[in-house]
Amino acid sequence: MILSFTLSMPNVASWNGEWSGEGKLYAIVKNFGRSKKTAEKVQAILDKGYFRYNFGDGWSAGVTVKEVDVKEAAKIRKKSAGFFGYNWMIDSIIQDGIITVPSECKHVEGVEEEK
Repeated sequence: MILSFTLSMPNVASWNGEWSGEGKLYAIVKNFGRSKKTAEKVQAILDKGYFRYNFGDGWSAGVTVKEVDVKEAAKIRKKSAGFFGYNWMIDSIIQDGIITVPSECKHVEGVEEEK
């Protein structure tokens, strides 16, 4: 199973109300193993589909998760500008089912790392 994680900034607290990354695709595609435990975790993530993180300073990030096929995954990889340094959010979603602070994230079994 392949999931895409797409970053957005629904709340922007900059002086001009804009995010410097606006208009670019920030997405990462991850391949998941096929064990029953992994499948259950992936399904819970897909059932929720959208995760939000409040930075506490007027900014918040959103991560939309969806299942993609191999062809769409390749397109996303080609177009993506990375994940704006917020890869820890993906790790947290996979590990905890929510976005938690980066210091609490760790590698998750059953997930292949992007290269």
